[in-house]
Amino acid sequence: MSRQETETTMKFKPLLLAAALLATPLAAQAQAQAQAQAQAQAQAPADPPPFKAVKIILIGDSTMAVQSGWGSSFCGKHVMSAVACVNLARGGRSTKNYRVEGSWTLAQYEMKSGGFADTYVLVQFGHNDQPGKPERSTDLATEFPANLKRYVEDIRATGAKPVLVTPLTRRQFKDGQLIDDLGPWADAIKTVAREMNVPLVDLHGRSHAAVQAMGAAKATALAQVPPPPAVLAAAATGTTISVKPYEPPIPGGAPAPAAPPPPPPVQDNASVEPMGQAKLAFDYTHVGETGADVFSAMVADELAKAVPALRRNLVP
Repeated sequence: MSRQETETTMKFKPLLLAAALLATPLAAQAQAQAQAQAQAQAQAPADPPPFKAVKIILIGDSTMAVQSGWGSSFCGKHVMSAVACVNLARGGRSTKNYRVEGSWTLAQYEMKSGGFADTYVLVQFGHNDQPGKPERSTDLATEFPANLKRYVEDIRATGAKPVLVTPLTRRQFKDGQLIDDLGPWADAIKTVAREMNVPLVDLHGRSHAAVQAMGAAKATALAQVPPPPAVLAAAATGTTISVKPYEPPIPGGAPAPAAPPPPPPVQDNASVEPMGQAKLAFDYTHVGETGADVFSAMVADELAKAVPALRRNLVP
């Protein structure tokens, strides 16, 4: 080593020594803190296992969806607070287009999310599977039951439990008798439920009997808004008439136009019911708060019978 290097080393040696002396307490302090933290973590109690709760997922059309169906009342009034109730029903959907548009893919993610002791999936279609609009209607004899079976298989593949629900009745009458245009679709659902050993909620049967007992005039109270005068007058005779969405008069504007002459009593429901969110209007398909409460109570009652394990999670 040269004389210059020796002098440089001797010059910085005190500084290096001082730095080492300062670093030693800091290193010791950091080590002590790490040891204390590890000890605290080891002594902390582990998180408890997940609370054993149930999830119920609703899949269907506007007669189940929020603002136009019974689903909101069911989730809000007929399940216990420990139950997660998720309404994924959408207006204008059938067993066909609910899958095609990707809504079913989203629903399957919800089924697979985990954390719940059991997940039940209530599936209700039929209204929009009826002939009327090609993008959503299905063949009753072949396509409709095949689609239902595929839904059941998909639900079971996620580990969830399927429940099939027959479609809510419409409320059109002729000569005092409720027109049962959805009966064949309800029967097809019952057949699939029987063949695949799936619990069944026969909402169609219960709602049909209840609406028939009410009669045409009283049943108008189940709609989203009150009926126009001409519609109510016709219902009082026991025969309903076709209606267009009710447009209330504009405040301060011209009065609402007089009701047109009554058209033929039977209308093509599948073609006139909207795709998407049902407008706030009087019709014979969608329900307001009163109707939602009436029919959701039926669903809760029938579900408790069909799936006894859910009984303690349901509010009558």
